[in-house]
Amino acid sequence: MLSRLTARRSAHGLTRGLATQVTGRSALLSKRPDDVVITFAKRTALGRARKGQLKDVPVDELLHALFKATLQKTGLNPTLIEDICVGTCHPPSPLYVSRAAAIAAGIPAEVPISTVNRLCSSGLQSIVTISNAVRTQQIELGIAAGVESMSLNPRPTPEIVPVVDHHPQAHDCVQPMGWTSEMVARAYNVSRQKQDEYALISHTRASEAVKSSTFSEEIIPIEIRGAVISVDDTVRPGVTLESLAGLKPAFMEDGTSTAGNSSGIGDGAALCILTTRSRAVKEGWDVLGKYLTSAFVGVEPRYMGISPVVAIPKVLAKAGLGKEDVDVWEINEAFASQWAYCVEQLQVPIDKINPNGGSIALTHPLGMTGTRQVVTGLAELKRRGGDILCTSMCIGSGMGGAAIFVNEARS
Repeated sequence: MLSRLTARRSAHGLTRGLATQVTGRSALLSKRPDDVVITFAKRTALGRARKGQLKDVPVDELLHALFKATLQKTGLNPTLIEDICVGTCHPPSPLYVSRAAAIAAGIPAEVPISTVNRLCSSGLQSIVTISNAVRTQQIELGIAAGVESMSLNPRPTPEIVPVVDHHPQAHDCVQPMGWTSEMVARAYNVSRQKQDEYALISHTRASEAVKSSTFSEEIIPIEIRGAVISVDDTVRPGVTLESLAGLKPAFMEDGTSTAGNSSGIGDGAALCILTTRSRAVKEGWDVLGKYLTSAFVGVEPRYMGISPVVAIPKVLAKAGLGKEDVDVWEINEAFASQWAYCVEQLQVPIDKINPNGGSIALTHPLGMTGTRQVVTGLAELKRRGGDILCTSMCIGSGMGGAAIFVNEARS
């Protein structure tokens, strides 16, 4: 009797596993009732750290404004929300302030919330957390958000005890990110010239996107202290190769990473609403895309920035995809040293990677970026009529992440 019951359970588990883990491009483009889908994906405008429009706005105020604007825009009944996960890195007491922000925005106190910190991939981790909850039928509807105020909560200096610090890799784990950029540049011979050339691609594309109001499709206006914020103030127009070449090294006197070829520090927030396809159909909600799978990896800590080269093949293999199947790539530009290395190692056409610029031009609010990449990538796929999005980022301390999404929205 026990053996027959175990067999039936195993068969049921296998059937469900096959239903939720189909692979290959044609299979991934099919639509199934239990798909984890995204019905809303927006971000706030970005603010330049310490100087920009959000420099005095703490994360609870940012989240409050974003939650409130989302409820107004979507008309979503907040009592339908079953869980919220917020990715963020450095604010003190992040769970307390995130929950307070949600309640103040009109989300009932009965709706639980959690926060996650996987440094630069915290926003993506929040999406993975809610997606997994939906996929395993713990919830039917949840919100994944990412937020950071690097103006008010800059990266604290990690402290480890001597017995831990004595281990070479452990020591490297806690070094400044700029140091890891220089280690990548030296180990993989990424010249200052090449870094500036790649940085110029980001600056130029982002400047053109601002001029054409491309980002207006992904930005949700928020109201902060009576002012409506709806346009990024982080993108610098008129950047040239000559102006980049004139900048001094930012992290080492003899280094090659500068303020112009490294990601800017900034402030902002983004979110996605996730549910099952069957629930979206039942409620009449538009489906923007669906989450497929993700992968996280560890690499040598001092070469943190090369991790997308490891994470991307892993996530493609999980999805049964080749690089040629991906229509748009959002690969985070932590530093031009690592971005140039990753692009050239992956051998992906540059026109498919960060087509509207990336963090070098837009800035990199740590907890927000992983969510913003999904918002930005899905919006670009809609414009292009493409299908597959791959997002990826290096992660402080020597890790990397990547994820696959399918676009279902058409212009």
